Amino acid sequence: MPFELSYRQTWLHKINPSFKFLLVIALFIYLIFVDNPNLMVNYAIGSVGLYFFFTGHPWKRLLLIALPFLLVFVTSSTSMIFFGEGEETLFNWGLVHITKESLFRGLHLGIRGMVFAILGVVFSLTTRPVLLFYSLMQQLKLKPKYAYSFMAAIRLLPIMLEELQTLRHALKVRGAVGGKGIRGFYEKIKAFAIPMLSQSIRRAHRIAIAMEAKRFLNVNNRTNYYQIGFSKFDVLLLLYFIGVGVLAQFASVNFPYFGIEDVRVIG
Repeated sequence: MPFELSYRQTWLHKINPSFKFLLVIALFIYLIFVDNPNLMVNYAIGSVGLYFFFTGHPWKRLLLIALPFLLVFVTSSTSMIFFGEGEETLFNWGLVHITKESLFRGLHLGIRGMVFAILGVVFSLTTRPVLLFYSLMQQLKLKPKYAYSFMAAIRLLPIMLEELQTLRHALKVRGAVGGKGIRGFYEKIKAFAIPMLSQSIRRAHRIAIAMEAKRFLNVNNRTNYYQIGFSKFDVLLLLYFIGVGVLAQFASVNFPYFGIEDVRVIG
């Protein structure tokens, strides 16, 4: 496939996808209830270490992917920082009112959003979609018709991108680039949307017929090409996050970055 990226396989790639998925979801739920900014910073450090050292992708690519993390941090924190409530004013100009309370709450919210983004990207970079859906079928008993439908949809994405590029070149050769303004924009949307939609409908219909012919509706006595199980690497990931949690708690108590233990109560 022309859109595949080369990478080095690490122990994160060998973890059971369903276990990894459930563990990341559990971490998301846990971090929602963490109100100590020192603890959140330590979790961010642990997540960044996992991202840069164990995903197996080149550093330049990881740095490029990490750029949106800054956007997540800024967008998550600025609204709380600029317009939050508090008693100790640090800056006040027009509608912008920055207080000590809003500053720390905004930073805490931004770091939490960044940790969510990092863990999500780590999961995406180290999990093959095919193995994920096979694991969902075998470990979490997802019905095959849903799993294979999702896998077929994922396989269609690069095909649709290639068709879009071909359509752009064809329209350019024919001189049907379109005019300017709202009418020109509408003509471009019409020229791209109708062929892409018709092709997608035909392709989806063919896939549905093929799946029905291959007895994908039969959920009993199915065999799988990939057999997904558990291994020592699942335990290793669990121990990693337990270790990060213990060290994060220890460091937040003995070596705090801020003199605040709870962003809900700042005084």
